[in-house]
Amino acid sequence: MGSARPPNGIVLLDKPLGLSSNAALQRVRRLLGAAKAGHVGSLDPLATGMLPICLNEATKVADDILSFRKCYRFELSLGVRTATGDREGSAVERLPVPPFASAHVESVLADFLGETLQVPPMYSALKRAGQPLYRLARTGIEVERTPRRIEISSLTLLALDPPLIRLETVCSKGTYIRVLAEDIARRLGTCGHVSMLRRLYVEPFVHEPMHTMEALEGACASGAAPAFIPADRAIEYLPEARLTVAESARIRLGQRIAAPAELCASRVRLYDAGGAFFGIGVSDGAGSLAPRRLFAGAAP
Repeated sequence: MGSARPPNGIVLLDKPLGLSSNAALQRVRRLLGAAKAGHVGSLDPLATGMLPICLNEATKVADDILSFRKCYRFELSLGVRTATGDREGSAVERLPVPPFASAHVESVLADFLGETLQVPPMYSALKRAGQPLYRLARTGIEVERTPRRIEISSLTLLALDPPLIRLETVCSKGTYIRVLAEDIARRLGTCGHVSMLRRLYVEPFVHEPMHTMEALEGACASGAAPAFIPADRAIEYLPEARLTVAESARIRLGQRIAAPAELCASRVRLYDAGGAFFGIGVSDGAGSLAPRRLFAGAAP
């Protein structure tokens, strides 16, 4: 970008169809001139939608964003199950699609709400003995996967046009929409696969606009940097501690300080006397506050 100041913050990319999350990440990192960058929550090449990309110091809050819920809109194509669980895989099973009404579909969807266990698919980036499962799957090897606890907060029928069903869900981290879609199809007495998938948002960025790759490229070509979301926006659920000049200096040296009386034992957002966010601290709930993760670049 030619800027003297390294980009720090979060960019909400509207990931285009056909591009892997890592390929999208590397394009954005190079485009914006970031030394470090990380994406939050992988999207398959088939999927589009919100891909938060954390740049430089903002990578320190990536794990927090990863733990939040996500909203997806997807299309379930009934009657055909594929090797990958989506339209990119070859057909491995075909079944007739029985007739059913919207009321029946909605009653089936209601059974998926709440906490449940989900077995990750073989076509995933999870690793076994250092090897991604999708690489094993491509060689015809299938291994046992440990079920993971997920939570489906909402699952809404948007349109019923057999063999297609359009759905929207809000779900916890670690939820595989391809597996959810296959399970729904089974409960409807047939099989199926995901034919369209779009991530609408990642909490807490529910109402934030996204940048297309073309818009980012155009902005950078004209010398206009995109608007970055500050890193502390991702952790607004944490209590904040406003520190004096002396307290900020001690925290930056790795020392403990007396904690404000209202802070309980938890992680907290740290702000200096000028109101600038500069890190995450930990309160022990007994009057002491220690640094946990500090952000470079803030003036002392």
